[in-house]
Amino acid sequence: MPHFTIEYSANLEETVAMSEVCETVRRAAVETGIFPVGGIRVRAIACKHYAIADGRNDHAFLAMLLRLGEGRDLAARKKAGEHIFRALSAYLDPVFASSKFALSFDMQINDKETSFKRNNIHEALKAEAVHG
Repeated sequence: MPHFTIEYSANLEETVAMSEVCETVRRAAVETGIFPVGGIRVRAIACKHYAIADGRNDHAFLAMLLRLGEGRDLAARKKAGEHIFRALSAYLDPVFASSKFALSFDMQINDKETSFKRNNIHEALKAEAVHG
């Protein structure tokens, strides 16, 4: 269940295609090899109202949170996180070059006892792989 939630200052929409940001994160998550493809979710939420640093509205931010299930050791999580952050950061290099910008990425491990899910995507992907 790797679920990525991206919150960003709405002024980023002037310069960044958020659908491409989501796809960059999804692709990087797949490349790590530690997440089930059928469980990956990436969503981006624009923050229309925000205040950053000294209050100037030309500053921007993107804060990403990954919620994932238990079972991956620290070394695997760190390696995956570094890979995903590098991909996202590289995609956003033009934003760093043209504006004042803050990027962050945090991981949160969900307690399996209090994390409830229902998903039929995994089975559909397995069936597609078998039957084409």
